[in-house]
This record gives sequence, C-alpha cells and structure tokens, in this order.
Amino acid sequence: MSLLFFVTAVYYGFHIGEVYWRYYEVLEAMKSEARLARGLTDREIRTRLAWKADSISPGLAPEFSVRRRARPGRITIETAYSERVVLPFFTHTFDLRPRAEEPL
Repeated sequence: MSLLFFVTAVYYGFHIGEVYWRYYEVLEAMKSEARLARGLTDREIRTRLAWKADSISPGLAPEFSVRRRARPGRITIETAYSERVVLPFFTHTFDLRPRAEEPL
C-alpha cells in the first residue's frame, strides 16, 4: 500500500513539477534578457523571449511587457500566463507571473 502512495506522489509531483520547471526557465530567460538590455531594443527582447518561451513549451506564448525607467535606470520585464494540469482526481490551473528587474 505504501508503494502505491509513493508511486502516486511521484506521478503527481512530476507533472506539477514540470509547470514550475518551465516557470523557472522562463524567469531565467527574462533575467538574462534584462541583464543584456543595454544593447537590445524592447522589440528584440520581446522577440527573443517569445522564441525562448516557444522552445520551452510549444504553444506557450505569453505577452512580455518591457518597461525602462530613466531614474533610477532600471528595466522591468513581466509576463503572465496560465498552465492547466489535468491528472486523475486532480485538475488545476496555475496562474504564473514571472518578473525580472535589473539596473541599466
């Protein structure tokens, strides 16, 4: 019986963990683009992030917001998207809002 619980926990954990793994990949890409922002236009940043999001999960196409502030010199990149996980006896929609901010 305990083996059944263990296998079930691993199964559910794997599928739910994938959502957070993709979230952290998107967040790291956003942080990387924010660090490189001095040499890139906002359009280039959005295009590169869209490519990265599509490579992480085809069909994942969040809109990226890029804001630059002169004082203090900072760039903020934000997005919001949802991922739905459907498992036996469990269905949940995860609303994710990654945000990256760096000095310019």
